[in-house]
Amino acid sequence: MRKPWCVGVVLGALLLGGCADPASAPQEPAPAAPRASATTHQRAPASPAPPAGKPGEPGRPEKPEKPEKPEKPEKPPRVLYLGDSLAMENQEVLGRELREQLGAEYTGAPYSGTTLCDYLEGTSERSLVPAADKAAALVRRLRPDVVVLQFWGNSWGYTPCMDGITHDGSPARYFTRYAADARRLTEQITAARGPRRPRIVWVSQGPDPITPDRIRRVNALYARQAAASGDLVADAGKAVSPAGDRYAWTRYLPCTAYERAHPGYCTEPSRDRTALHRDDDHLHFCLAPTTSRPKPCPVRSPGILRMARAVTKTVRQWAR
Repeated sequence: MRKPWCVGVVLGALLLGGCADPASAPQEPAPAAPRASATTHQRAPASPAPPAGKPGEPGRPEKPEKPEKPEKPEKPPRVLYLGDSLAMENQEVLGRELREQLGAEYTGAPYSGTTLCDYLEGTSERSLVPAADKAAALVRRLRPDVVVLQFWGNSWGYTPCMDGITHDGSPARYFTRYAADARRLTEQITAARGPRRPRIVWVSQGPDPITPDRIRRVNALYARQAAASGDLVADAGKAVSPAGDRYAWTRYLPCTAYERAHPGYCTEPSRDRTALHRDDDHLHFCLAPTTSRPKPCPVRSPGILRMARAVTKTVRQWAR
């Protein structure tokens, strides 16, 4: 098992690979831009054929929890999904939920290790996201109705465009900069689409066991930005938090009815509880080990499905 500080630095910074000394991590040279989502630039059909596989396999679409399916909106939305390693591992499940529940046209373009400034135009030379995949560039090209943004809030000095500003070093500077980047990203997305700007959905994050108050403030910042620009917040973090305490980190939660009915989701049925995190990873929700090459989660993971459904619910409410 990795040491807690190692998890906080490596996973908290959204790095994939071996552990590093937290004191020296910010000085290490930034890696080349990681590859984008496998679904980047692929606009899925509104009614895709079910993928091959036997019932119970990871990629198999699941039946809805209730017998009747929610009514799909009259016009299927075009959805663009941007984010960091949490989005990287979530992207295929979210795409499946959006297509099945809403008939959405979906494009995912997450990059592991990123934060808001990486998706700002004008930061290509010091960013983990290439110019062609900046938020505004993708909005101009794909013309989405909804842009979903999921960022844990990189705070460890890993992302070059943060100019070395970290939560540990200066919380005040960190939150000021993060709020400014949220405003700039909103402005760039708005300008890119013109009069028919897409609705932005900020995804709130789950509890952070390393710096618990930071996530409270990051989520509050998302809520303020959404209110200021007429956008939305999907409280996906609530779906992976205990019922009695929104910001209490936990590795396990009671199984839902859906998880009990579908093999692989209620990971400890004898105790009626399911795992949200691996024992060696306090941040990510994929129950498969992390790899040196970022990729979508290859196994059924209850935390990912819970968050994807929370985001889909918010997009559905907007579409109606």
